[in-house]
Amino acid sequence: MLGEIAGQPLLVPPRASIGNYLTPGDPAAILRWLHSSQTDGASALVASADMVAYGGLVASRIPGASVDDAVARLRSLAAFKTERPNAFVSVFGTIMRLAPTGDSVIVDLIADYANLPDPPVSEADRAKAVRVRERIGDATLDAYLATRARNRDVDEYELQFAAEGGFDRIVLGQDDAGPTGLHLRDIAALQASAARMLLHDRASIEPGADELGMALLAGVFARNVRWTPTVEVEYSRFDGGSFHDPLEFAPVDVTIDHLIGVCGARRVDAAADVRLYVRIPDTSGADERAFEDALAADVAAGHSVAVADLSFLRGRPGSEQQELTDALIARHIAGKLDAFASWNTDANTVGTALAAAIAAGAGRRAGRFDAQAHAEFMLDRYVDDYAFHQFVRPELNTELRARGIDTTLLSPEVAVEAAHDNRRWLWPLALDLMAAIYPEWADRGLAITLPWDRTFETEIDVRLGTIGAR
Repeated sequence: MLGEIAGQPLLVPPRASIGNYLTPGDPAAILRWLHSSQTDGASALVASADMVAYGGLVASRIPGASVDDAVARLRSLAAFKTERPNAFVSVFGTIMRLAPTGDSVIVDLIADYANLPDPPVSEADRAKAVRVRERIGDATLDAYLATRARNRDVDEYELQFAAEGGFDRIVLGQDDAGPTGLHLRDIAALQASAARMLLHDRASIEPGADELGMALLAGVFARNVRWTPTVEVEYSRFDGGSFHDPLEFAPVDVTIDHLIGVCGARRVDAAADVRLYVRIPDTSGADERAFEDALAADVAAGHSVAVADLSFLRGRPGSEQQELTDALIARHIAGKLDAFASWNTDANTVGTALAAAIAAGAGRRAGRFDAQAHAEFMLDRYVDDYAFHQFVRPELNTELRARGIDTTLLSPEVAVEAAHDNRRWLWPLALDLMAAIYPEWADRGLAITLPWDRTFETEIDVRLGTIGAR
C-alpha cells in the first residue's frame, strides 16, 4: 500500500510462502524467489531477518531452527547484495520479546519470570523467580531461555553480515519489552557488538518491531527520489516526550528519534517537511484544544501532517481514545492528513504514521503520488484503529468471553462465527467513516476479515473509485 502511494511498485514473495500466524513461512521458497529472475532490476531490498531465519516473527519465539540453519539462510540473503551490487539492502530483525506465543497461562508465567530484574536484586524478586520457575517447569523454562540465547546469537550474525557489506542498513527492534527484564542484557550485548564492528549509523537497536518494515521502506522511497525528509515533532503535552510506553524500554521521544532515522529522515525544530503530531494519554482539555488548533492550522497551510494518537496506551476504549478522531472528522481535516495511526505500541503507531507521510512526500516529489491509494490506506487506518478497536472489538470480546471463550486463540468454528460478526458490525461503521472523511470517493469493494483465529486485529481491503465511475 505504501508503494502504491509513493508510485514505487513493490515486488513481494508469493503469499503462501510467508505463512499465517502459527503456521511459519517457508524461508527456502522465499530465498528461491529472491534469487530468481522475478527480482531482476530491483533498486532495493527490504527483508525481515525473522522471516528468512525462522519463518516469521511468531516462529522466532519458539524452538525450531538451529543457529546454523538460521545463519545459512541469512548468508543466502546477504548474497543478494553480491548478485545485485547496485541494490540497496535493508534488513530488520527483532530482539525476542519477553512473552512467547502460546498457551496463555504458561505465557503469563514466563512473562512474569522474564520481567524480573536480571539478575534479581531483592529477596522478594529471588523468591518470585524460584516460585515461578517451579510453576512453569524446568524443561519449559529452559527451552524458552535457550530460544532467547539462539536468537541473540543469530542477531549477532546479522550485525556481522552488515559489517561485511551484505546489508547496507540493519535495524534490530526490541519486541514488546519494558524497562526491566531479561532483554536488557541482550540489548547491551548487541549494542556492544555493533560498536565493535564500527557499524555506526548503518545499524540501530531500538524499541519496536511491527513498524520496522514500513519505516525502512519509507527510507527507500525517499532515497530513490534523492530526498532527506525533515520531521518536526509536536506533543499534546509539554512533557510528552518523557511518556513511557510500558511495552518499550525507552521514553517515546527516544523511540521517535530512532524511527525518524530509520525512515531516512532528519529531525528539526521548525520548517519541516513533515509535522508529526503526537497525542499523549491524559492530555488536559486546554492542551487538547491547543494541540488540535495547531494541527488544523498546519493542515490549512498545506503542510504535510502526520498524526500519531497514543491515547490507547492507557485505559480501555472510551471517550478519551475517541476524542481526537472525532475532532478531526468534525473539523473536516481527517481526509487532509498525510498520515494517521492509533494502535498498539508507541513505536508501531509512530512508525506507521511517519512511513505513510514520507511515502506520500516521496510520491509528490517524483510526480507519482497516487491519491486514491492514499485515501484507501488512510480509510483502512480509520476503520481499523478507530472503528474496530474502539467499537467492534470490545463487543466481540464481551460476547465471546461471556461464553467462556479465550479470544487469543479461537477454534475454527468460533473463528468463522466471530469473523461474520466482525464484518456485520464493522461494515456500516466503515461506510459512515468513508462518507464523513472521503465523500469524494465511492466504495468499490470493502473486504473485512479476521486474518488470524483471534480478535486482536482485523484485516480490511479497501477499494475506492471516483463517484459516478463504474
